[in-house]
Order: sequence, then structure tokens, then C-alpha cells
Amino acid sequence: MDPQGDTPKKNNTEHLVADRREGIGVCGWILVSLSFLLVLITFPISIWACIKVIREYERAVVFRLGRILSKQAKGPGLILILPCTDTFIKVDLRTVTCNVPPQEILTKDAVTTQVDGVVYYRIHSAISAVANVTDVHSATFLLAQATLRKILGTQSLAQLLAGREEIARSVKAILDDATEQWGIKVARVEIKDIRIPVAMQRAMAAEAEAARDARAKVVAAEGEMNASKTLKQASIVLAESPAGLQLRYLQTLTTLAAENNSTIVFPLPINMLESLGQKNKGG
Repeated sequence: MDPQGDTPKKNNTEHLVADRREGIGVCGWILVSLSFLLVLITFPISIWACIKVIREYERAVVFRLGRILSKQAKGPGLILILPCTDTFIKVDLRTVTCNVPPQEILTKDAVTTQVDGVVYYRIHSAISAVANVTDVHSATFLLAQATLRKILGTQSLAQLLAGREEIARSVKAILDDATEQWGIKVARVEIKDIRIPVAMQRAMAAEAEAARDARAKVVAAEGEMNASKTLKQASIVLAESPAGLQLRYLQTLTTLAAENNSTIVFPLPINMLESLGQKNKGG
């Protein structure tokens, strides 16, 4: 059996398909017997029409006189069918990529957007996929479109842009539940692109730029406030220690000398000049 889940799930729908099968009746058995007899008479030429090869990733749903022959699909490998009474349908079990085209959505806050996505799914029950729906791939595609529009219509633009993963999980859960009776297993849903009108893009860019400018002004104002507080504390410290002011002068000179300037401004304290003047008067 296929390790990917070839054995049909025991769901109510599959039981309904399997259990409602009735006997083929006396006429049916007569036709089957005649078909088997025809194979024996024309053997070994008829063997080429009776033996069919089913690939590893395929399963065959066999119908005998219009009724499903078994509760499980046949394959992979060689299967035997009877001419005239048996027909079969091959079902591919590989993962299918369903590309959802851009859907025009009106969001919760009345913004028109276009959203496209992709759905990955595979058939886990060949019998349900054949017996319960006319075209399982077309049905899954249309349901994915409708589900995507339904989910996105309940979201605002901000939620749509920020919550792609959550929206994808919601779409996957709804699709997986709805397609279970069709023998479909949804593996993954991805939101590929979200397109918004050009005017809305410009408005959003202007809003973002204004918000950045406002934050920059707030940061600059906070920096000025912190700098003024620090300068106030520094002035208090220098007022308490006049020698500290002289050391600050010398440090400033050292900084200027390191830059190789030709002109150096040397600040001379006023109290030093006053003391020199008093000495000259005394002398």
C-alpha cells in the first residue's frame, strides 16, 4: 500500500459510497461470466487487453457494470480487468499546485485590494475523488477562490498586510474541512502578493514619512532636554570648584592643539588679571 495514505479514510462519505453498493444481480453475473469466458477463449491474446499497469503515484478506481468494484482503489502495479464489463479511472496522488489568480477584495475598512495565492493539495482517497465530485480539481480551485475572498473580506488593510500567515492558516483549515468529503488533503496555503491602489500607496508612504519625522523631532527634543540637564549639573560642579574650570580650559587647549590649528585662543581668567593689576599697583 502507498505510505502516503493510499488506504481510504474511514469517513462518513466514503462509507456511504461503499455501503450503498448492491449486488449486480443475475444478469450481471451472467455478463461477467460471459466476459470471463471470452477471456479464456481468446487467451493469450486477450491478456493484453485485461492487464493494466498502474504507476506508483497512481490508483485505479474500477467499475464493474457501473458499480465500484472494491472499497479500495487498485494499484500500484498490475491490475486485471474484464473486457466489456469493467472500466477504470486513474487518479493521480501527487501534490497539485493550484495557483489562485488575483482576487479583487474590498477590505473591512473599504480599501480595494488585489490578492493572489497558491494552494498545495493532494488526493488521499481515490474513490471519494471519483465518486463524490464531478471534477475534483476544478471544484477545489473554485472553492479556494471563494474561500480566499470570504476570509479577506473580513480583514482590514492593516490586518491583511501584517497577518498573512494567520490568514493562510484560516484558509487552509476551511479548505481542508470542506474538501475532506472529496478525498482531498490540503497541505499548504500561501498568500503570494497583495496589491493596493497607487493613490493608497502614496498616502501610506506620506503617513509613514510623517510618523518618522514626528519620532525624530521627539528624539531630538529629548536629547536637548537631557543635554540641558547635564550642562546644569556640570555648571553646579564647576561653581563649587573653581580649579575644575581651569582644568577644563587646559583640556580644551589640548583638543585644539591636536587638530594642528595655527591659531590658538587662550582664555585667561579675569581674576588672574585683577590679581596681577593689584600687584603692579602695590609695586
